[in-house]
Amino acid sequence: MSAKLNEYNQPIGEEVINWSARELPSNPLLLGKYCRLEQLNIKKHANDLFAAYQTAMDGRDWTYLPSEPPENYTVFCDYLAKLITTTNQFHYAIIDTQTNKALGTIALIRPDPSNGAIEVGYVTFSPLLKKTRIATETHYLLMCYVFDDLQYRRYEWKCDSLNEPSKAAAQRLGFKYEGTFRQAVVYKSRTRDTCWFSIIDKEWYSLKERFEKWLNINNFNLDGTQKSKL
Repeated sequence: MSAKLNEYNQPIGEEVINWSARELPSNPLLLGKYCRLEQLNIKKHANDLFAAYQTAMDGRDWTYLPSEPPENYTVFCDYLAKLITTTNQFHYAIIDTQTNKALGTIALIRPDPSNGAIEVGYVTFSPLLKKTRIATETHYLLMCYVFDDLQYRRYEWKCDSLNEPSKAAAQRLGFKYEGTFRQAVVYKSRTRDTCWFSIIDKEWYSLKERFEKWLNINNFNLDGTQKSKL
């Protein structure tokens, strides 16, 4: 399809009709079939989260996060307090509705309401959460909030270029790879090339249908294994 031309015969982008700046996100309760996302709270969630993270065999889940694995419960609560009080970050606890236990955290960060763009980050899943229906539904619930409720245009995922599990997860969830920003970040006294992925509003509705089909209870065998892949 040929690009639209302006009065100087220059190609320009597609017009955005009736656009206005969107609202900043907040921390509404997000309810799903298998989990709920609620605003991260130290008194309410710290015990469950610390216990869930302690089920890990080692600290490899923290390699690509800005923080090191917490040495003890006090340090962990300090870590959560920093997350909660950081400006323009909206952190959620991920609650298993069957056990009512918090199994991990996730956040919406770097909101740009003027342009309708936002990033998912601080994806910190315990071993009890990884590769479960809850893990997938967590992302689905956040996407519904971003695209359906806030009506943002762009949803971003960024990660260390060496973080293969994160890149694979982004692509499984429907994010499209956009490129790598070289030497974009210094963290933990090392350099990071950052891979960028995104979903845009035009892609969301077909992705939403895929998520809902996959999350349907009929897609799972009695032992919990999936019948069809996402």
